Amino acid sequence: MAKKSRRARRRAPSSAQPVRIRRDERARAAQVAEEVDFSKEYHYVLEDLKLIGIIAAGLFVLLIVLVIVIG
Repeated sequence: MAKKSRRARRRAPSSAQPVRIRRDERARAAQVAEEVDFSKEYHYVLEDLKLIGIIAAGLFVLLIVLVIVIG
């Protein structure tokens, strides 16, 4: 039998309304999103992709060599 938790579960009030964002806040949020330079933010992704490519190419060459040697 499962043990009962002592913490009371929080329930949203039945009269909960969705949060409305004003237009000027939306414009400010969109402006901030446009200023992000992804090449600086995610430079490590390109380095990781290069490393994965080098490893994949090396394994592919190893497979070809093994096919020649074994076959």
